[in-house]
Amino acid sequence: VLFRSYGSLPIDKERYPLQAIKTRDWKADLPSVLVTGGVHGYETSGVVGALLFATETASKYEDKFNFLIFPCISPWAFETVNRWNPNAIDPNRHFIKNSPAEECAQAMAYIESLNKTFLVHFDLHETTDSDESEFSPAKASRDGEVYVPDVIPDGFYLVAPSEDPQPEWHAAMIDSVRKVTHIAPPDSKGDIIGIPISQEGVVPINGRSIGLCAGLYDIKFATTTEVYPDSPKVNDENCNQAQVACIAGGLDWIIANYKQ
Repeated sequence: VLFRSYGSLPIDKERYPLQAIKTRDWKADLPSVLVTGGVHGYETSGVVGALLFATETASKYEDKFNFLIFPCISPWAFETVNRWNPNAIDPNRHFIKNSPAEECAQAMAYIESLNKTFLVHFDLHETTDSDESEFSPAKASRDGEVYVPDVIPDGFYLVAPSEDPQPEWHAAMIDSVRKVTHIAPPDSKGDIIGIPISQEGVVPINGRSIGLCAGLYDIKFATTTEVYPDSPKVNDENCNQAQVACIAGGLDWIIANYKQ
């Protein structure tokens, strides 16, 4: 693989370079996989999971796929333990044309400069207690809204694109992850994060309509992972390995079942 610098954050260009990991010998006849971590910088296992996959697991698939991996889309937020960027913009709502979020704009510009088509996209995230204790109240205050408390799901779940949910693929990833950590159950209403689940551990959302990273482009197999690192049932290693297990499970299913 090759490490590629594709820019830097204007808040401190020396301190916050933007880097991606790319298959060295990109083969036009192989399907291509996009992995994004650290869109929300404070979601640590997204960053570590992307790096673990790149350094320990991706080589097992190098004869099947090309890879473009962004281990940390938002390095300032990673270092300062923030969901938002320095301008109080949530990057995972701004993967849109003419994005005001530098993290999103520069990542998209680099992807588009490569002129490649991607079959698969894994966007690696966490849902943490600080979502409710800090960032949801801050968002309500920022936007002039009333904060309504919610419950953080205890376990791993996936966000599938509602417009093309690929249920068998998502089921394979859930089965792969359950070997590493527990899957989030729905609440008494059958919901996770206030949305009815479409299958075990999967929530359908139209990500493109709200600027989610996993809504980028017209990618057939796309998902957003959500790990709960504050659960008493897990540790950091469980969370990191859950991210890797999800990617591996998804790729294994595509190898076995998808024919271009």
